[in-house]
Amino acid sequence: MNQLAKIKEPGKARIGLYSAGLHTYWDQFEGLKDCLMEYNHFLEKRLAEFGEVYNFGILDSEEGGREAGEYFNAKNVDIVFSHAATYYTSSCVLPVHQICKAPCVVLNLQPTPEMDYMTTGTDRWLAQCVACPVPEISNAFNRAGIPFRAVNGLLGLDYTPGFAKADENTSTRPEAVKAWKEIGEWCMAAAVKHNLQHARFGFLGGYYSGMLDMYSDLTMLHAQTGMDVEILEMSDLDAYLNEVTDEETREKLELINTFFEISGDSPSDPIAKKPTEEQLEWSARVACAQEKMVRDRRLDSVSYYYHGRDDHLEEVQSGFIVGFSLLNAQGVACSGEGDIKTALAMKIADLCGKGGSFCEIVAADFNRDTMILGHDGPFHIAISKGRPILRGMGVYHGKRGSGVSVEAKVISGPVTTIGITQTGDGRLKMNVSEGEAIEAPILLNGNTSTHIRFADKPAAYMDKWFAEAPTHHLALSVGHNAGLFRKIAQLMDIPFAQF
Repeated sequence: MNQLAKIKEPGKARIGLYSAGLHTYWDQFEGLKDCLMEYNHFLEKRLAEFGEVYNFGILDSEEGGREAGEYFNAKNVDIVFSHAATYYTSSCVLPVHQICKAPCVVLNLQPTPEMDYMTTGTDRWLAQCVACPVPEISNAFNRAGIPFRAVNGLLGLDYTPGFAKADENTSTRPEAVKAWKEIGEWCMAAAVKHNLQHARFGFLGGYYSGMLDMYSDLTMLHAQTGMDVEILEMSDLDAYLNEVTDEETREKLELINTFFEISGDSPSDPIAKKPTEEQLEWSARVACAQEKMVRDRRLDSVSYYYHGRDDHLEEVQSGFIVGFSLLNAQGVACSGEGDIKTALAMKIADLCGKGGSFCEIVAADFNRDTMILGHDGPFHIAISKGRPILRGMGVYHGKRGSGVSVEAKVISGPVTTIGITQTGDGRLKMNVSEGEAIEAPILLNGNTSTHIRFADKPAAYMDKWFAEAPTHHLALSVGHNAGLFRKIAQLMDIPFAQF
């Protein structure tokens, strides 16, 4: 399916790198430092696939550690990879992370699966004993109150250096593939945190009255994510609506016809009809206003809800779903019913390139052992199974007004739910579960719906889900992403539950 261009391209992580060694070795073993620097340059090249790399090079003394800490602070890095290149004393690296508070990931990556025991001398053995210092720094960091994570495995070179005594081409070994998957996830997690610290979330209108799980402490969101929340009024959007031209509306209508299938009447639901030309044109005009507002206010996300009283602004909100669905596909996470916490979950998934569609429980299918997740919109059309269908709704159930809604399902295959909730102590919390989206019938009622089969059968799955005090909304992402989302939660210091 065609993809819409992002309104804002997300920023990449700023990645710090150093390779730790012991200065005493350099005079004792000629060529050892050059050998370790070749590994360092390989790491720099690979890490550049994930962000902007700031490579300090070899760090081999306490003085060098202080210098490296200041260097990484000056570069304002989001994460630091501490490469255990050989044995080194923990006093070399402790100052780095006392000075620079960016998250630390230790790379314990052995260059070769096994040494050539008959030909390897102490000089080349020292290039292999990379795990030796990791327990020492684990202890030192723990006593200093410095959290760190480690990636263990093989370096993943795609060649064998001339100085090597054994085969070091390990790029296809599972220990290397797994390690680089983890490294990529840590870089993505750092990029997500970085982008959220520079994000503007719009809150348009208010909450659906009585949905107590939706109510959020906006100051708490600022404090725990770094994002900015801008309060928007419906009259703000109406002002942008007044600027929309007929030509802009026609162009948006062409875009809608490209990305959506226009339905006939639903065979099963009398309130779901073929959209009228007037409804589609109004949705296109409102979509133009929504995009103008997003661009003018430099928004990365919009949460919205408006409960009108047969007034013009109620008419404006009747055209919301199509435009906000398009914006989701353009990288602007849009959630209904004022659910800004789920907008945050959707934004996290989208920054990872995994979609993030607005969902709640539709029902359980106990014959297929699936949970059906969906909503009346907005949908993330970039992860749709085929073109989503637009239906005209005679009434938005539970809300005032009528308009056009989206009926669709997410691409079949591995999926991960991600929900952000707020706990009784005011903290954010991330709830995640992995499953498989399967092809199965859905209702023809203008709502998005996807059958998800989780490891547990529906009743057991809900037992675990509800125990985590979730909100009733969540984001649905494509792929199995629990490991990635866990890393994001760790870097953001948000409690994490997987079920």
